[in-house]
Amino acid sequence: MAAIQYYDVILKPVLTEKSMAGMGEKKYTFLVHTDANKTQIKEAVEKMFAGTKVKRVNTVNYDGKSKRRGATAGKTAATKKAVVWLTEDSKDIEIFAGL
Repeated sequence: MAAIQYYDVILKPVLTEKSMAGMGEKKYTFLVHTDANKTQIKEAVEKMFAGTKVKRVNTVNYDGKSKRRGATAGKTAATKKAVVWLTEDSKDIEIFAGL
């Protein structure tokens, strides 16, 4: 597999009640590429959002759910979620500003 570029790491933000409450503490949640590690996630956030400095990254791997439709059984895709803490002197991420 080809190397993951920084713009391929972050797939989309997670917009839930819990993740929205954490934004006051400069804690942001993203769905990320399943092969990305914490260092790649940190670099991607700092490059994609100018003025941000990442203090800490936590990741969670989720297995796919078992689904069936009639006699056909299968699984949904596995996902990975990253919670990113920004430093106190860091700028906020603008995509969450209007929410």
